[in-house]
Amino acid sequence: MSAGIDQQDIKREKILEASHQRFLHYGYSKTTMNEIAGDLSMSKALLYYYFPDKSELYIAVMRKLANDYLKLFEDKFNNITDLYDAFLFQVNTHHNFIVTNYNFFDFFRINEQNLPDTIWGIITQIREAETKLLISAINSEAEKGHIRPVENPADIVEVFLDALHGIKVGSMPQKKANFPRKEHLDEIHNKRLLLIDIFVKGLK
Repeated sequence: MSAGIDQQDIKREKILEASHQRFLHYGYSKTTMNEIAGDLSMSKALLYYYFPDKSELYIAVMRKLANDYLKLFEDKFNNITDLYDAFLFQVNTHHNFIVTNYNFFDFFRINEQNLPDTIWGIITQIREAETKLLISAINSEAEKGHIRPVENPADIVEVFLDALHGIKVGSMPQKKANFPRKEHLDEIHNKRLLLIDIFVKGLK
């Protein structure tokens, strides 16, 4: 029984990896279940046994990517060197994640006005991890006396993360679109690095 479960887990992981590569190179809209099954030398019926449709498969891959992203924050949590380092880590990690997986996120561009609740749940998990890291960094630096005491670190972090989002939208010619074009990513990143300087100096 255990061996059977292990084999199913292995096959599921292979499906997720092959699907990620497909979505990464061709995007959600130009990927079909037939192509994924072909990449795996698997029947379409067997693929549907594991994932009933393409959107559920996409969400499963998204969850896997999010778990890898969250792991980076868990590993960093006990290795915060200073406040600037924590803010820089958040901005750089987020930027690298988007750049590396840009084509994968065409699902967001297609459905940005109507993302499934499951996707919003994953986004919320990511924001909570980022918030936890930055709050911890502020509290740690305040305890060391490196910055002045802060009564509301959670509010400060919320403003910072909202400001990051505002920079993203502000750099785009069409204000109604939430997901940036690839050619805007470096400009957005540079503005976010500037925002770190403003925030960290403001806390000292």
